[in-house]
Amino acid sequence: MEIQWRDRRLRYESNLMSRNIITGIDVGTYHVKVVIATAKEKNEKGFPKIIGIGSSESHGIRHGYVTNVNDVAKSIRRAVSMAEEKAGVKVKKAFVGVSGIGMASIAVTSSIMTSRADAEITALDIEKLHEQCEKDIPKASIANRRIVYAIPLQYKIDGSIALSKPEGLTGNKIELKTLFITCLDHHVADLIQGVNEAGIEVEDIMAAPIAAGFVTISKSQKMAGCVLANIGAETVSIAVFENNIPTSLEVFPIGSTDITNDIALGLKIPLEEAEQIKIGAITGSSYPRRKLEEIIAARLYDIFELIEAHLKKIGRNGLLPAGIIITGGGSALNAIDTVARASLRLPSRIGTLGLTEGKQSFKDATWAVSYGLCIWGLHSDDDSDNLETTFTTLGRRAWRRVSDWIKQFLP
Repeated sequence: MEIQWRDRRLRYESNLMSRNIITGIDVGTYHVKVVIATAKEKNEKGFPKIIGIGSSESHGIRHGYVTNVNDVAKSIRRAVSMAEEKAGVKVKKAFVGVSGIGMASIAVTSSIMTSRADAEITALDIEKLHEQCEKDIPKASIANRRIVYAIPLQYKIDGSIALSKPEGLTGNKIELKTLFITCLDHHVADLIQGVNEAGIEVEDIMAAPIAAGFVTISKSQKMAGCVLANIGAETVSIAVFENNIPTSLEVFPIGSTDITNDIALGLKIPLEEAEQIKIGAITGSSYPRRKLEEIIAARLYDIFELIEAHLKKIGRNGLLPAGIIITGGGSALNAIDTVARASLRLPSRIGTLGLTEGKQSFKDATWAVSYGLCIWGLHSDDDSDNLETTFTTLGRRAWRRVSDWIKQFLP
């Protein structure tokens, strides 16, 4: 009897601990980053305290695409094991970031007439309006794709902007502009399979650029308007924020590896040496400094021209007061913020975490996605009306659709 009671107590304590542990997994082209945090303690910024981190080189990933599920699973397992050893806990579930050139967004505006004779807007009207927005997505934009989640951007009642959800107000016509974030079907399925094969259950998924925004940009910056750019090895992803919500997301098939290739071609040197020069590990007078700077600047201008073209497309070029915040491995390039400022005509800065957890310091923003996923996960059962909870609620609805779709392929 005593043994059974002790076993029950241990299981209860284990379940209680697991509920307080949040894990974020960022599967990038170059690295897999894992952060384990605890909800029981907060750091100096009020975020969940980091108790373990792990990183491993990515295999089976190309431009954010999963090309080999088994290799991805092994990479995830290595990074998770490292984080588990530092945290002293076993990871069973995790929140996972989705990135790569398969990610995209589309804004759709739809309207319906209110159903009640007295013109009061009901919850059923709102639900029908959301359904209409999804129906109005152009077929060409959703082909071979799944909606990861939908974000309401703006409501209108009889042509006038409603500053909040219009339920309970009166009007004959309600209109809604919604941002749909989508991902290629097979990419989501392969990523989830890779995480599952690593022995971890996926609790939820989120677009990596938005997850990074939780820790690298402030609420005031999101309210004023800004663009968060993550410069990875083979992709550049951007998320535009205004009024504290993301209004656009885009991924470009270009990254810091292209700069390495340019250096190798321009200086006629091996790729390994070009990479070391790019990150500043090799310095000296053996390479013409002026030519090196011109090579790097030329590729950076290409990257920021793509960002500028997207901002023009959505009508926000030169109109984001909080400017551009640059993160990712490519953000360490010399004078990248100066090039961004000149190209976009916007304020520019390098995103940092600036966190210290015990003896560990997390200054660079390469951990932003995995840590942002932990923060999002902290609010997964919270009913409070904040940004993280809004995404969690929307994400949970869309995740059910994605999850149901994936189950048909599982044994």
